[in-house]
Amino acid sequence: MKRLAGYRMMLLAAATAAVGAGAGADTTRPGNIQITIGFEDGKSIPEGRLVVHLDDPAGRRQTGTTAESDGKATRISLFLPSVPDRSSPRQVVAQLQRADGWLLARGSAQLEGDAPVAITLYTVMY
Repeated sequence: MKRLAGYRMMLLAAATAAVGAGAGADTTRPGNIQITIGFEDGKSIPEGRLVVHLDDPAGRRQTGTTAESDGKATRISLFLPSVPDRSSPRQVVAQLQRADGWLLARGSAQLEGDAPVAITLYTVMY
């Protein structure tokens, strides 16, 4: 019986590794844009929903992604899906929203080729 349990554990470990490799492959695919988001003065990013999107020169949204902030992290890394045309200047915009939709913070950075993008969020004042 012990040998059968060992065989099952090996199969389970192999299946888990295969699923994990498949999940990670999508985020590191060539062409995806790596984004790192921080908050002003290196503080923790407040709790809320991060909405990150790419604007074209005319200010229209092209592609985007979201992430959740638990209020404890000082940096959040994520990936934007690849875009077909990177020749014209584009801007990556990040917004932090509360659960009720109110805007808490905003930041942006210029996209330059395949280089990773770092965005600092600044508190929005009304």
